[in-house]
Amino acid sequence: MGKLLVSPPLVIATVVALLLAAYLVVAILAPEWFA
Repeated sequence: MGKLLVSPPLVIATVVALLLAAYLVVAILAPEWFA
């Protein structure tokens, strides 16, 4: 594996995007959990 240069803002944005995507999937598939 070569050098992996990742900027912190990019990492944070990716994590937030994944969390939002997971939340949306759960909210759509299991709305009764949030009732």
